[in-house]
Amino acid sequence: MKQLWTVLFLTALFSACGKRDLNDSWNPALLPAETLKDVAYGTDAKQKMDVYLPAGRNVDSTKVLVMIHGGAWIEGDKADFQAYVDTMKKRLPGYAIFNINYRLAALPTTNPFPTQEMDVKTAINAIFQKKMDYRISDKWVLLGASAGGHLALLQGYKYAAPLKPKAIVSFFGPTDMAGMYAAQTLPMNILGMQLLMGGTPASNPSSYQQSSPINYAGGQSAPTLILQGGADPIVPVAQSTSLRDKLLIASASVEYVFYPTEGHGWAGANLTHSFDKVSAFLKANVK
Repeated sequence: MKQLWTVLFLTALFSACGKRDLNDSWNPALLPAETLKDVAYGTDAKQKMDVYLPAGRNVDSTKVLVMIHGGAWIEGDKADFQAYVDTMKKRLPGYAIFNINYRLAALPTTNPFPTQEMDVKTAINAIFQKKMDYRISDKWVLLGASAGGHLALLQGYKYAAPLKPKAIVSFFGPTDMAGMYAAQTLPMNILGMQLLMGGTPASNPSSYQQSSPINYAGGQSAPTLILQGGADPIVPVAQSTSLRDKLLIASASVEYVFYPTEGHGWAGANLTHSFDKVSAFLKANVK
């Protein structure tokens, strides 16, 4: 009998330890903050991300922010967001942050769309598959600027797997690719969009339809924060307001922040205001 009680006691002890290993919320001090640079999620040199894990993280409550840089799908790098990673770490303490790169289009033939869309999807899947290793929860936010805003919206609206984000933040991201094409006036930009999208909206309508976040937006869409400059020479205001209006009609949660005199990006007091809005929006919508 004594041996039986010993076996039962040890079994219970090791079982409890095993459960604690899977959920570190019982002792947050065991997990210090950690930074992992250039973590590969694919075989291409661009398929990498920087990972910032907070101290005391656990699989129940550690929220996730995925950041996606801009650059018209043909340039840019996760380094462009580096300064803002520190800003978000200060404003959203306790978040795990993943700042991702993706393959850039080198037109006319290398990495046309949807390469960038697929890379974001692959990166999201890679993070999700390691969420127990990272000790992160299923409470995710997607944030992007310009082309990165487009990719964040497209990922968040179009794909429910491996999870649906709790919120999406778009800084002046394109939402309607046919509309973007129609807004171009320079021959170089018109040709560039044709090469990126594999034709015109008339010759390849499915490419434009399938790459437009607005076509996937509806009543079930994640709460969305849209920030737009009124003097943006690249992404027309209508790209943001049309998405806002569609979400409002569908009774989805959306907030629109408009800066009448700002262009394609801004600094100073308005940027501080933008980060205030992002912080408040996420605190209200990501529980």
